[in-house]
Amino acid sequence: MKKIFIDGKAGTTGLRIYERLEARHDIKLLTLSEEDRKNPDARKQMLNEADIAFLCLPDDAAREAVSMVENPDTVVIDTSTAHRTQDGWVYGFPELSEKIFEEMKSSKRIAVPGCHASGFIALVYPLIEAGIIDSGAKLTCHSITGYSGGGKKMIAQYEESGENGLLSAPRQYALSQNHKHLAEMKKVCSLDNAPIFCPIVSNFYSGMAVTVPLFLSELKRGDSEAIKEIYREKYVGEIVKYSGVADDDGMFSAAALSGRDSMEISVFGCDERILLTARYDNLGKGASGAAVEALNIVLGIETAACLEI
Repeated sequence: MKKIFIDGKAGTTGLRIYERLEARHDIKLLTLSEEDRKNPDARKQMLNEADIAFLCLPDDAAREAVSMVENPDTVVIDTSTAHRTQDGWVYGFPELSEKIFEEMKSSKRIAVPGCHASGFIALVYPLIEAGIIDSGAKLTCHSITGYSGGGKKMIAQYEESGENGLLSAPRQYALSQNHKHLAEMKKVCSLDNAPIFCPIVSNFYSGMAVTVPLFLSELKRGDSEAIKEIYREKYVGEIVKYSGVADDDGMFSAAALSGRDSMEISVFGCDERILLTARYDNLGKGASGAAVEALNIVLGIETAACLEI
């Protein structure tokens, strides 16, 4: 029976991972008391005793935790931004390729993708791979997320604010175009340029909708039907699927998959312009769901085990 430790269990992502794992009988969860959870010696002991350790920590703390791991057999699954573009770490989005899936099965270091980045990469990676768009393309990405993506502090802000003030309406952020997910968006997709990125947080708990708009005239080849077919052929598993269906009222809600660990890919638009869209839960496929998926792959069991699809 594999021993699992969640370093940072008290945070939003760590707690969601714990909730998914606590009822499982194929693993043993290692836990620390409240007084020991910030004790470096106690954490180090657990990190090295664990077969698989989740890091649900700020970036600097995640780097520190990795430096504590001396057991060569401990698999580290890091949910922070710290290692997503680092050599020696597998980027944990197995649906992108069989190569990534196989690397995750045997790797000792797996970086869980960022929430916004997950949707962008799911949309753009297959089109770069297929030669539909060029690596030199200058792209734009809009992404709206529920406030739980900001962690405990932001959750408290929103839940205490009521219906008044600036928090009652959507708020665009990362206005300096230096969002921390840009590095992985550029590297994983093999882009020459980071996209213009417009992330928005809104007054709903969880859910996410990522959109990449394209002019069909700027494609290297193909059209919207070719793009749809690429997605259908690429995403054939349980977790990421092509949908192509809007909501009943013809709109597209970012909260449609709240509470679930799956992702829907769609293509909308007209003869001149199209919208590539991905929707999912920022706490699901955008965070803890993706982390548990990585665990399942390491354990060699059903990829979607204990996930809400």
